[in-house]
Amino acid sequence: MAEDLPGVLILDIGGTHGVLEDLAVLLKKHFHLITMKEFLENKKEMSKKIQSVFVFEGRPTIDQELLESLPNLKVIANSGVGVDHLDLKMISNFGVKVTNTPQAVADPTADMAMALMLASARRLVEGNVLHFPGS
Repeated sequence: MAEDLPGVLILDIGGTHGVLEDLAVLLKKHFHLITMKEFLENKKEMSKKIQSVFVFEGRPTIDQELLESLPNLKVIANSGVGVDHLDLKMISNFGVKVTNTPQAVADPTADMAMALMLASARRLVEGNVLHFPGS
């Protein structure tokens, strides 16, 4: 069944820089996940299957060599807000589209900003050190 699904290149599943395992489970419902290791071990066969690259935390790196090796690539899906780490002009020269998730972290970012402002205004960190030395 996975062979019938569109192939998506990812760096890895789990580990330090791989796609989170829970996210991989969700992705597997709609895509055939191909790790960078699998791709590099069998580049000739895998390159034809990959239609998308899922960039998670800036990985895998998208460069000209990778784009040239993926003849059926249609889209690069970036899991973050910004796309500064991607050379959009180079990617578009290959006829590949780029997506991102601009609102994905808007609420958590606002929550963190409010928490930091309140902690600063109430001097919570300093108070914690004064009342609980060594913590």
